[in-house]
Amino acid sequence: MKALLLENIHPLAVEILEGRGFEVELLTHSLSEDELVAALPGVSLLGIRSNTNVTARVLDAAPDLVAVGCFCIGTNQVDLVGAAARGVAVFNAPFSNTRSVVELVIGEIIVLARRLAEKTEKMHAGVWDKSAQGSHEIRGRTLGIVGYGNIGTQLSNLAEALGLRVIFFDTADRLAHGNARRMKTLDDLLEQADVVSLHVDGRPGNAGLFGAEQFARMKPRSLFINAARGMVVDTESLREHLLSGHIAGAAMDVFPIEPKAQGDPFESPLRGLDNVILTPHVGGSTQEAQEEIGYFVATKLADFTLEGRTQLSVNLPTSSAPALQTGHRIGYLHDNVPGVLAAVNQLIADAGANVVGQFLATTGELGYVVTDSTEAIPPAVVAELAASEHCRWVRTWDV
Repeated sequence: MKALLLENIHPLAVEILEGRGFEVELLTHSLSEDELVAALPGVSLLGIRSNTNVTARVLDAAPDLVAVGCFCIGTNQVDLVGAAARGVAVFNAPFSNTRSVVELVIGEIIVLARRLAEKTEKMHAGVWDKSAQGSHEIRGRTLGIVGYGNIGTQLSNLAEALGLRVIFFDTADRLAHGNARRMKTLDDLLEQADVVSLHVDGRPGNAGLFGAEQFARMKPRSLFINAARGMVVDTESLREHLLSGHIAGAAMDVFPIEPKAQGDPFESPLRGLDNVILTPHVGGSTQEAQEEIGYFVATKLADFTLEGRTQLSVNLPTSSAPALQTGHRIGYLHDNVPGVLAAVNQLIADAGANVVGQFLATTGELGYVVTDSTEAIPPAVVAELAASEHCRWVRTWDV
């Protein structure tokens, strides 16, 4: 089986997949839709990061594709519904780079509050500007976190340890950590925060979340940070509020349009502003995070392909089947309708197989049952299941 890994995924992922029998091709750049359509025939596993889009057209052109691994947090670059309909599992790394993103944001808050970017630029230009004007401690300031998920909550904890007061807003019910306070509305948060940091996901409803109206509601001389998704922020509006002085500084790690490969030109209305930190989507780009992501996602891809395990899949039913140690396993992805499990069990019983474990999960229109047995399931039974009107796919594994 072949795995195609794009966008400079960590070599540990290659090592893991090759160690489990895959032929791996590693590319340092992303591929366009047309390039993916041409590249995917014969590929079982596809590994991507945030710059590669897996569309319905791409999926239609990939008859051999079994699973997609997003070696990042987000999965909005993949047609999840289309992948599920085709029985293609999608995995991501929801926790692996959390600490790295949080440390970047903490560093940016300090750099912006102390105006360090301007100081170092002047020093490199040979100008000695030893002044405290515009420089502040972050202790006692109020940090407003928009999006209180894995990253937002860890940022909350570290920020409090540094002496920041924390408020947050999230559309979902979230437990407040430490002394953090929930705000009833986004406007309430914007009016109180000295620093606003975005940590929302890439769902379509978040596109354009931050524009002229939101920037106008922020406190005068507050700071703004986006390490979430580029499409969330209207960068033209941000530029206007930075130039007017209403917002004292900003740090941006993500952008509405990002270069596809290393060395490609980068354009943004925020270029050239001395009170803006621009970084090339490196929030999770530490050696520690990338190694952990490489290990986590590659392992999930291999476990699914070689053992039928769907733990932490974002689009298929999540089965709790353990690692296959001995015997035989059959996995059956099917329409979520009554009677399917009973029919499967009847066929297995009629074949005389002794079932030692069975794991069923359903999500929306799909159901997935994994059955372990001491005897191999006869090919005739597998063929009968595959011919069922409710079958999406059926696979077997042996140890």
